[in-house]
Amino acid sequence: MPNKHPIITVTTQPEDGAVQVEVAIPLRPRRPKASPDAQIAPAADLPGPPRIPRITRLMALAIKFQEMVDRGEVRDYADLARLGYVTRARITQIMNLLHLAPDIQEQLLDVGSAYQWRGVLCERYMRQVSFAIEWSEQRRVWEKCRAQSSVPTRRGHQELPSA
Repeated sequence: MPNKHPIITVTTQPEDGAVQVEVAIPLRPRRPKASPDAQIAPAADLPGPPRIPRITRLMALAIKFQEMVDRGEVRDYADLARLGYVTRARITQIMNLLHLAPDIQEQLLDVGSAYQWRGVLCERYMRQVSFAIEWSEQRRVWEKCRAQSSVPTRRGHQELPSA
């Protein structure tokens, strides 16, 4: 089968005839240079499946991490942090999502409903919801978050509705 790209073979024969070296150098065609007026389509315009919200991915990750600890695959959260190249504090933030009421966790994992609140849901909100110890208080703050529209701040983040 012929090669797609031409190969240049270089053979050298020294004058004393002691060594002969043969080297094959594959040549690949160059990519055409982009013209300066060519516009690159933004990623949002490209077709494809919609992205799963970050908070949904983090909730699933927290569940997976807890299963790994329970099965003994890792000793503790510090092992998870080392394996994931993140700080122990970051692992704790993710694992604190497990303190949310089960129905809130379920809603976070439901990708369809998570898309509805995409502008309102953010990890900072959920961390503050999980600070409440009682599930009834968490549900009250959660409903308030979902009911209120997001308020952008100067850094592009959203403020948690006052409790």
